[in-house]
Amino acid sequence: MHVQHLLLHNFRSYADVDVKLEPGVTAFIGRNGQGKTNLVEAIDYLSRLGSHRVATDAPLIRAGAEQAIVRAVVVKDQRPATLEVELNQGRANRARINRSALPRPRELLGLVRTVLFSPEDLTLVKGDPSDRRRFLDDLLVLRTPRLAGVRADYERVLKQRNSLLKSAGGRRGSSTSREGAVATLSVWDTHLVDLGAEILEQRLDLVDALAPYVGKAYAAVARGASRDDAEIDYRGSIELPGGPGERPSREQLRQVLLLELEARRRDELDRGVTLVGPHRDDLTLTLGNGELRLPVKGYASHGESWSFALALKIASYDLLRSEGDDPILILDDVFAELDTERRQQLAALVAGAEQVLITAAVGEDVPEALAGTRFTVAEGEVTRVD
Repeated sequence: MHVQHLLLHNFRSYADVDVKLEPGVTAFIGRNGQGKTNLVEAIDYLSRLGSHRVATDAPLIRAGAEQAIVRAVVVKDQRPATLEVELNQGRANRARINRSALPRPRELLGLVRTVLFSPEDLTLVKGDPSDRRRFLDDLLVLRTPRLAGVRADYERVLKQRNSLLKSAGGRRGSSTSREGAVATLSVWDTHLVDLGAEILEQRLDLVDALAPYVGKAYAAVARGASRDDAEIDYRGSIELPGGPGERPSREQLRQVLLLELEARRRDELDRGVTLVGPHRDDLTLTLGNGELRLPVKGYASHGESWSFALALKIASYDLLRSEGDDPILILDDVFAELDTERRQQLAALVAGAEQVLITAAVGEDVPEALAGTRFTVAEGEVTRVD
């Protein structure tokens, strides 16, 4: 899979830009603030309908414009398809395939798959649990696009349930309001545990599948490390049923979630927030050998943290690659953060990808092993270097 042609209209800093791409390695070279990251951000947006830099779509639309367009010709199995997203200020976004409108933008998910690594990904190690949950869920959707709908439905139910809990007034609410809330909560409990159990089941399966690739990738990018040094595990807000090495069924997860909701009912009414569910879970990251294992957050050096974050993304790429087409690999301004040895190790890992897109402020930061097509990006112009 690769992008053959990228066209942007009123996206970020670009009024209009038209770039022809090829398989293999492409590097966009330019000083900070010239717009090189905007190009790869647009391609990544088509993959997951979100930005790795901002939480909403509004900053993606050029200042003063009402609409932005991201259009790309994507080639899969030698068959091209034109994918397009129209971002609108104050209105719903629209999506098209080969100029035909789609019922919902999320129908695009799965048609192009990207794995992007950027300096912001250090939050996977040093950030909040929400950063790691987002990482898992984005990868889930890349593997199984229909889960985007499950994820959206869960967030909707969670919002409604939290609103109901708050309307009960916490400790200030009357006994009547609490009784009414409890009666209505049972309906939302059913929706929450049905959707939550599916998300939890899928996350557990994903962590099982991803874990071996993380160990392998960490050994490849961290100096002197072995495959057993880096481990990931899932930490739920509930005690998972089953013994060591056993994975509970969706129905078992559903029952445990329901029982825990009932047990925490009083706390939830007092605090006005849902305290049980996959929205409160975390992905644990540890380093070490044998009995001595420590969490990466708070204990790892800066270099170890960078290596672990990079290993998570390389592992994601390897997992997706093992299950289907090569994803498009995007390395956004990462080589400046790596020493020479780590640059060479990363280059050796990714050189065989069908398409690698790189951004760098200085051309010399890109290893020779990743020599390929180069563009300079300056003052809104993207120019190929022959």
